[in-house]
Amino acid sequence: MRRRWCRQQQAEERGAMRCCAAGPWPHSALTTLLLTVYTILSKVHSDRNVYPSAGVLFVHVLEREYFKGEFPPYPKPGEISNDPITFNTNLMGYPDRPGWLRYIQRTPYSDGVLYGSPTVENVGKPTIIEITAYNRRTFETARHNLIINIMSAEDFPLPYQAEFFIRNMNVEEMLASEVLGDFLGAVKNVWQPERLNAINITSALDRGGRVPLPINDMKEGVYVMVGADVPFSSCLREVENPQNQLRCSQEMEPVITCDKKFRTQFHIDWCKISLVDNTKQVSTFQEVIRGEGILPDGGEYKPPSDTLKSRDYYSDFLITLAVPSAIALVLFLILAYIMCCRREGVEKRNMQTPDIQLVHHSAIQKSTKELRDMSKNREIAWPLSTLPVFHPVTGEIVPPLHTDSYDNTSMPLMQTQQNLPHQTQIPQQQSAGKWYS
Repeated sequence: MRRRWCRQQQAEERGAMRCCAAGPWPHSALTTLLLTVYTILSKVHSDRNVYPSAGVLFVHVLEREYFKGEFPPYPKPGEISNDPITFNTNLMGYPDRPGWLRYIQRTPYSDGVLYGSPTVENVGKPTIIEITAYNRRTFETARHNLIINIMSAEDFPLPYQAEFFIRNMNVEEMLASEVLGDFLGAVKNVWQPERLNAINITSALDRGGRVPLPINDMKEGVYVMVGADVPFSSCLREVENPQNQLRCSQEMEPVITCDKKFRTQFHIDWCKISLVDNTKQVSTFQEVIRGEGILPDGGEYKPPSDTLKSRDYYSDFLITLAVPSAIALVLFLILAYIMCCRREGVEKRNMQTPDIQLVHHSAIQKSTKELRDMSKNREIAWPLSTLPVFHPVTGEIVPPLHTDSYDNTSMPLMQTQQNLPHQTQIPQQQSAGKWYS
């Protein structure tokens, strides 16, 4: 796309030259030509060289204003361009940056920042960083190289190092030269060293911290490591007191006398401060005695013989299949004997059951059968279970009122005493007070 735009600009230049040969230029054509020449000249930039020191914080700002000249101007001359621009950085020939170099850019309308602490291994080796700028409005790209020449520091590393955790700052805010200078000034007032350097800055998110909620202007937090050439002051040593260690274990603020020198601008979490004294660290390096790299002679390798004895797997087959099958057969026979040969039978059950219980059970079965038959045909005779079985006076068994072939279509819904045979007549009283049956 960028080449196509350049070809369009060259075509416009040739068209402008033809217009010049034909006659005087109009004002709009002259303005377009000047803008085109300015854009072409702005693309010619030399690579930047920087010279950081090993073990000292390196900060390089990718300014959007510096890359705006790489992209075509706005259609209307005179307008101030504020295109969204993002950056991509990588080591030349590799897809990512070196391990010690980090990059951050919050929004496409803010500058990008490269920061980190160079290592001693890269001293004397130029590190070429490719910087690609993307214009999110026109989708144009521009590329520059940043050559980092790492120099060796005279007093690297500084023997006394302290790492502070600042809760009310983000990493891009802390990387600003004014803010970082104010913090180093506050540390210098507390520590009183002859030489003080910022070694590294790390975001709390890179240490496993959580992204803060977007409320109350909460910050991510940042770790700042500084180094000095004198021992730690008494104020910094107060964190190691047993009382303050106990308060930190109970998630309470420790009592630090010099906290007021930071509180105006920086909120430091004193429970997360780390003090490292490199002068007291015992070196664990041991000289490695290198041998010839040859294992002791164990003789020649002897492969297994080709005349191996054949193995009979018949016994393994029997053990694997026959034994479980035999156990399953025995269990099956035991279950069959229990289920089939140990049953008492219906006759033995009836003999041990009282007669009255059998009568009740039979009546229930008979009533159930009648109800099922009634559900199939609503025109059948009344069920016998609804009629009296015993005579109310004599106690004799009363036969049913009708047989199964009895036609009940002419039977009234409610029968009177005259219609019911085998029923005792109840005496009735006359009006004169005499009884009759």
